[in-house]
Amino acid sequence: MADRLDLVLFWHMHQPDYRDAASGEFLLPWVYLHALKDYGDMAAHLERHPAMRAVVNFVPVLTRQVDDYLEQFARGSFRDPLLRALAAEDPSTLDPRDRAQVLDLCFRANARTMIEPFPGFERLAELHRRCTADGVDLTGYLSGEYLADLVTWYHLAWTGETLRQEVPLLRRLFTQGSGYGIEDRRALLALVRRELEQVLPRWQALAARGQVELSTTPDCHPLGPLLFDFGAAHDTQPRAELPHAPAYPGGAERFAAHVDRAFIEHEVRFGRPPAGTWPAEGALSGPVVDALAARGSRWAASGEAVLMNSLRRGCDAVSDRTAALYTPWRLASSPGVRLFFRDDRLSDLIGFDYARRHSGEAAAQFVAELEAIAAGWTADEPPVVSVMLDGENAWEHYPYNGHYFLDELYRRLSAHPVIRPTTFEALVARDVPARPLPSLCAGSWVYGDLATWIGAPEKNRAWDLLVDARNAWLRVAATLPPERQAEATRRLAACEGSDWFWWFGDYNPRQTIASFDALFRLHLTRLYEALGLPVPAALAERLHGGSAGGEAEGGGSMRRSQAG
Repeated sequence: MADRLDLVLFWHMHQPDYRDAASGEFLLPWVYLHALKDYGDMAAHLERHPAMRAVVNFVPVLTRQVDDYLEQFARGSFRDPLLRALAAEDPSTLDPRDRAQVLDLCFRANARTMIEPFPGFERLAELHRRCTADGVDLTGYLSGEYLADLVTWYHLAWTGETLRQEVPLLRRLFTQGSGYGIEDRRALLALVRRELEQVLPRWQALAARGQVELSTTPDCHPLGPLLFDFGAAHDTQPRAELPHAPAYPGGAERFAAHVDRAFIEHEVRFGRPPAGTWPAEGALSGPVVDALAARGSRWAASGEAVLMNSLRRGCDAVSDRTAALYTPWRLASSPGVRLFFRDDRLSDLIGFDYARRHSGEAAAQFVAELEAIAAGWTADEPPVVSVMLDGENAWEHYPYNGHYFLDELYRRLSAHPVIRPTTFEALVARDVPARPLPSLCAGSWVYGDLATWIGAPEKNRAWDLLVDARNAWLRVAATLPPERQAEATRRLAACEGSDWFWWFGDYNPRQTIASFDALFRLHLTRLYEALGLPVPAALAERLHGGSAGGEAEGGGSMRRSQAG
């Protein structure tokens, strides 16, 4: 039995680039809405429980978009249709495109936890459902009063529970229920601005007092193993179909560029370089680890199945899951990088299951799971349990944004005599022993493979389009003036994010697939324009079936409720 269990709670904060690179227009609002609801709420939980420790991961492509929103507020001119609607003196004067965007986006929320609990919002949703069922053209039908109430209720639904309890304005607006005038909306807009201004400094303050380790992910969240080698997918799925292109041209160079920019931006923003890295989607391979080591990363993390697949490939019998999982590892090629692997079951309990349980019961069960691990531990070194998941999207499935679950969980963990919340950086500083891993089987946190991003026809087609764009960059970029070359490189980086490939698949909502399909092709289009090249006709066609004609550019992020 262990008299100490080291627990690392790891929260991953990520959103891809939602901007039109040419106009700067935000096509999806999830960055500022998650700042309003989740990034601040998660900080507040830790502020209330100073004995807690956690690792919080910010992806640079997310934090730059927070900066962009702050710049919009400073200028008083918005490049987001929902903020324009909230700020409008009379929403009935919105142009037809903005009206359509408001009606498309303002019901993108978990109905059970974010619409139905509020009678005022539910009335608006019911009217929208009836009109849609009757075939009414809502864009020109609904009044300015309806639009004002709708955009106000949507932002109220996207506030964190801490704000609801602490800000009198929100209590008043929730009670009011309807008839939201311009002064109400301006006050709500000011609250959005305040939260955006405070959110990253709050996390920096938590890190400064040693409560939080801030880590990073390569710049635009690229799928590292596939940038190095499409064949990495065959490590776990030997028969998987691959893109027509044999490889991503210069993938090692591109991955290194994403890593380098992430480390530079992290140090500028937070005052020190990151100690470690969560690679996008927890996707590791030997070359990925080596590249992270070359940039100074002292730890990296992935999913449990990656470890188990690696041990089986190395002909090691996995007779004791706990002994393998609750121990750091290291590769011979990069011995300076400790590898930590998430407990998939415990992470999934928070990400998927506990939202349906009473908060106190769920927190008690989670603690009991950890106590059972400690009770059964026989090794000399304490077990290291890594629980890693998305820090944004699980909470919309919980009542009250997960407020009471996290509060009870942190209270129990902070006072526990055996469970010691800690960080990966602290474990590395303690020089916790790491077992040698003979080889690393390429894979991600999703089932330990790469099938979520490659192998299906539409995913492979997306890779082929990206390869074509990368080859165009290689042909032309060096001939461009420095400023245009830098802009083309930024646009290329946005195209390389993992999110676009994730969403192609019938297992995702049709509306969301269409949104990310359109945004991926728009990013590629803007890259060709930056290079001064004709835009390929193929980019006018949806990847996920059919023609793009008439397709709305709306959509929802609502990413999975785990590490992304």
